[in-house]
Amino acid sequence: MSTENRLVDSSPLLMEGPVEGPVEGVLTPGHQRLSGCVPLPHQVAGHKYGTSKVGILQHPDGTVLKQLQPPPRGPRELHFYTQVYCQDCTDPQLLALQHHLPKYYGTWASLESPNEVYLKLEDATRRFARPCIMDVKIGRKSYDPYASQKKREEQIRKYPPMEEIGFLLLGMRVYHVNSESYISHDKLYGRGLRKETLKSGLAEFFHNGEELRKDVISLSICKIRDILHWFEGQKQLHFYASSLLFVYEGSPQLANRMKGREDTRTGQEHGQGEAECNNNIHLANCKLRGQRCSLASQRSACGWLNCSDLRLDIHHVRHENGIWSHSLKNHLEQANGSRGRREDEIRCTKGVGDKRTALGRGRWRDGEKKEDVEVRMIDFAHVFPSDSPDEGYMYGLRNLLSVLEQILQD
Repeated sequence: MSTENRLVDSSPLLMEGPVEGPVEGVLTPGHQRLSGCVPLPHQVAGHKYGTSKVGILQHPDGTVLKQLQPPPRGPRELHFYTQVYCQDCTDPQLLALQHHLPKYYGTWASLESPNEVYLKLEDATRRFARPCIMDVKIGRKSYDPYASQKKREEQIRKYPPMEEIGFLLLGMRVYHVNSESYISHDKLYGRGLRKETLKSGLAEFFHNGEELRKDVISLSICKIRDILHWFEGQKQLHFYASSLLFVYEGSPQLANRMKGREDTRTGQEHGQGEAECNNNIHLANCKLRGQRCSLASQRSACGWLNCSDLRLDIHHVRHENGIWSHSLKNHLEQANGSRGRREDEIRCTKGVGDKRTALGRGRWRDGEKKEDVEVRMIDFAHVFPSDSPDEGYMYGLRNLLSVLEQILQD
């Protein structure tokens, strides 16, 4: 079996695919946890910290550690992050892309195991009291152009409808307020969904046991539309086997109480605030030992960027509110009929002097905002330079938007 088929395929919250044979750097119960790190508590599927495989770890400062995969995937993902977060980058497209990614804090290794390198990333779930999490792989192909025929056939067998549907649900974890417990679905649940059952399958993620969270659906649509807009304006990168990570607050009441306490704290940009109850680590009780963090601002790594010595500050415009003026009538096969951002498609408009949150049909819920929902791009081991639009990824985004709008309309 080739080395490619034995690589650790890890990503924040989800890791899919078997790992065969020994993998360097894997933590076993006999190993001491590195520098006080613990397993990330919200990994919804795939390889978790256990007997033979390492999952995503949580650092005592609240960030997450993703083990760098062996070549070529690990170096490729590291290269992607260093390109996008290059300190001297002036490429407006890549600077705008930062808004859709987890923050990148460089590479990390412990003194105990200096040869085991990790990507140090923002935990997108950290600020939520009861985070509901879903991972959706985007694109018509889950293999890259350099995959072997065997690898291509293997990926196609996992989910034959991917070419038509354009996305695959890898797993979800949903908080039900009535039972005060989580409901989880793994990758087999997603692979069992077909075109006729996609709507009901995705709707599970937005149902809290009492009601369908249309406010969350609306805000998710708005954020996906922002990502699609980025893709429509760029021709330099193609993404394969990459995912969207959805996170929303499952217990707004608890979150509001926590926010009251959070408002009294400032100046914790890198630490991302105190660890809340959704984390395994509490900063007040931890001691950082043997930390070695190398922030990646390597100018020599800027292979496909337009970088200079000037640092350009880009202020991203955030839509604080969303109003949905379009009633979806198209099916999946019609979702990609136009590449432009048509006026009759879903659009986000900013409300003036208004602190409301979209519920779908022009209705809003007081006290909530767009920041109560996260939609982040993750998994970049298969990102390649290009000189054309990424039609496969955009196809998946448009189809996902189509299904979500249908759920919202019902």
